[in-house]
Amino acid sequence: MVLIREENELLTQVRAGTPMGELLRRYWYPVAALQELSEEQPTRFVRILGEDLVLFRDKSGRVGLIQDHCVHRGASLLYGRPEERGIACAYHGWLYDVSGNCLETPAEPADSKLYLTVKAKAYPVQPFLGLYWAYLGPAPAPVIPKFDVWVRKDYKHWLILGPRLDCNWFQAIENAVDPYHSAILHQDANGREPLPNTTRGIVDTIDRIECFPTSYGVMKRHYYKEGWTRQHPFIFPNILALGRVTQVNVPVDETHMARYRICFGARGEDDPEDGAELPVTYHGAHKVPGDKVHPYARFDLHAEVESQDYIAWETQGPVADRTVERLATSDRWIVQQREMFRENIEQVQRGEDPFGVIRDPDHEPIATDMYQERSDRYANVRG
Repeated sequence: MVLIREENELLTQVRAGTPMGELLRRYWYPVAALQELSEEQPTRFVRILGEDLVLFRDKSGRVGLIQDHCVHRGASLLYGRPEERGIACAYHGWLYDVSGNCLETPAEPADSKLYLTVKAKAYPVQPFLGLYWAYLGPAPAPVIPKFDVWVRKDYKHWLILGPRLDCNWFQAIENAVDPYHSAILHQDANGREPLPNTTRGIVDTIDRIECFPTSYGVMKRHYYKEGWTRQHPFIFPNILALGRVTQVNVPVDETHMARYRICFGARGEDDPEDGAELPVTYHGAHKVPGDKVHPYARFDLHAEVESQDYIAWETQGPVADRTVERLATSDRWIVQQREMFRENIEQVQRGEDPFGVIRDPDHEPIATDMYQERSDRYANVRG
């Protein structure tokens, strides 16, 4: 099923007021590692869902996420001065708290109540798993889901952060349920020996691939002819769990995305418990030059798995044109995933919570690897 232009825009536009943008604003997103705010560097620019924002920590330790441009004359609050009660614009000193309330307008008369009429756009922030998470949707905010691999105390956790990617976020999301790309694209990843038939990769070792719905999204499972299976879940709307990594894909705007990798592994006897801050590794550019796009940048097709994925996503273009694609029988789960997003867009438009939104802060941890778990809600996703 080829999409028309309006359908492609429905899936790819993320700004406030667009159908997908309103759906995505019902979830929490990581915006920075805890270490990235400090006394020496108390502000950080954030672009997410097409909005320019500033993450800041005031001198009382409160963390806020506020619009980049001061309400007064539009100077950037990235250069604001942290104060006890909030952040003061460097230009004229208008002071805002973490909720966006204006507390002072210093150049106005002493008896002026102008500040009471001023409000900056601001969003709630909370620390979790070594990251600051932000919620850009309507109140009341839901909770950040407690997935088992994130909250198990016998696991240690660390972070891998990479460069911004030059493509629309939905190109990464469709990759999560793309059934056969790993058998071909990743056939020589991480130093594997080249195969005799690189056209087919390891496709002929696969007996079948199955996708089925779960209580959190979709499970993709490969059955191999040798008798073993491999599976990884897609957690709606933007998380892929693979091996010992959960990959959180964050829409920056229509033509860029960010990826936060939350890694986990068994904690040894000598490993300390996780602290508030987690170890962070930063990955460099995945192409040369790092600030160019296809075809003006070169990618390494024979690098690690993530780099190979980035090639596939970015070379589709900043926003993939799905009006000219030629889908095949193996793409049926991609078609059904698109329908899953359409259903949830309509649900938000009816004033209802979309799939996966949780409001109980005391909910039980969500198992992401239950072999037989299925959900009737998205029965059409089954292969």
